[in-house]
Amino acid sequence: MVKRNKAKWKNKFIHLSPPQILAVGFFCLIVIGGILLKLPMATNQSISWVDAFFTATSAATVTGLGVVDTGTTFTAFGQVIIMLLIQAGGLGFMTLAILIVMVLGKRIGLRQRLLIGEALNQTNIGGLLVLVKRVLYFSLCIEAIGVAFLSIRWIPEFGFVKGLHYSVFHVVAAYNNAGFALWPDNLTRYVGDPIVNLGICSLIITGGIGFTVLIDIWYSRTFSKLSLHSKIMIVGTIILTILSIVTIFVLEYTNPKTLGALNSIEKFWASFFQGITPRTAGFNTIDYGSMREPTLLVTMVLMFIGAGSVSTGGGIKLTTFVILLFSVFAFFKRKEELVLFKRTIKIATVTRALAIAVASQLLIFIVVFLLMITENFTFMQLLFETISAFGTVGLSMGITAGLSAIGKCIIMFVMFCGLIGPLTLVFSLARPDKERIRYPSEDVFTG
Repeated sequence: MVKRNKAKWKNKFIHLSPPQILAVGFFCLIVIGGILLKLPMATNQSISWVDAFFTATSAATVTGLGVVDTGTTFTAFGQVIIMLLIQAGGLGFMTLAILIVMVLGKRIGLRQRLLIGEALNQTNIGGLLVLVKRVLYFSLCIEAIGVAFLSIRWIPEFGFVKGLHYSVFHVVAAYNNAGFALWPDNLTRYVGDPIVNLGICSLIITGGIGFTVLIDIWYSRTFSKLSLHSKIMIVGTIILTILSIVTIFVLEYTNPKTLGALNSIEKFWASFFQGITPRTAGFNTIDYGSMREPTLLVTMVLMFIGAGSVSTGGGIKLTTFVILLFSVFAFFKRKEELVLFKRTIKIATVTRALAIAVASQLLIFIVVFLLMITENFTFMQLLFETISAFGTVGLSMGITAGLSAIGKCIIMFVMFCGLIGPLTLVFSLARPDKERIRYPSEDVFTG
């Protein structure tokens, strides 16, 4: 009887689609993380189950929203658990699982390759194992360089053991675009520190631009030989980063609660940092609760756009935003095809980008509506928190700890959706329905 039940569950799992397996896998990762963080040895003071699972969800989804202070609430063991959850969520648990299988010398079948393709957002399953190896190799090398760089600042300040621990923790969090910090004020004490600003921001950019882009840059060496995806990500990242830095500098220059109280050098570093961190990172060196509403609006747009595909970041992805933006321009110019860098974008790609954007907006609308019923905060605060959770950013206007148990569960669901993507969630719940009958076409008036 026991064997029959095991076989039954095994058959059910085998027949799950790749999106369903990914969703279930991340859910199990969160559950295990929540249980470990609830252990007495993981905390210096007792926390509720809701707070334990919220922290695990925030770490596994590489978000960074916190209901408790990470540095004082969790012990070294608890902080290591959070760090491992961040690493697993950023690189993808499927990537780590496949690495273990390869180390053990096991064969990687077609189904496992399809899972890797789903996890890394790849349509071609050829060369996926090589890609996994390169992703892990590049990630570990970048994180090692980051630890060495930040150790220059923190080992002299805290001593070797504590300084190394702080360096490793923040490097893992920054590269995987999770805004967890071991200080109650995040990184505001280092607002004018060039080493911390350059180190953290460099890790955010390299982690958020996408693994495939980093690999493409390494092997192509010249811009002309890069893939279309890499070209869009590089140019889009540069333009969007410069625009966001300049915008924040101008809007907050005279705000006495943010940039206004800083000297000229600190104003530059603060604008530089806040222009980069909304791209799903979640660290901050100034108080977002004190920012002006126009700046908050710009930040929410940046959080919604997010980082790149096959990266440690969330959001609808920069490539999705670029495709939608230029599709509108192409329509206004009455062009029949969308062309970028002398390459034609498939209609299916444009349709997918539109579906991602619309599904994401609907999710945010529903969540904000529910939070307005359950929570006693302003519309701006709830919208900011929701978009931050969806984009797996981790920035907050200071309301996370004040959310009710229902509000925390809602935000946990949004972070989960932000990690796996709204389309992956829909695909995991819906069954493909192929039309066997074709109907005549007819125009519908729009606009």
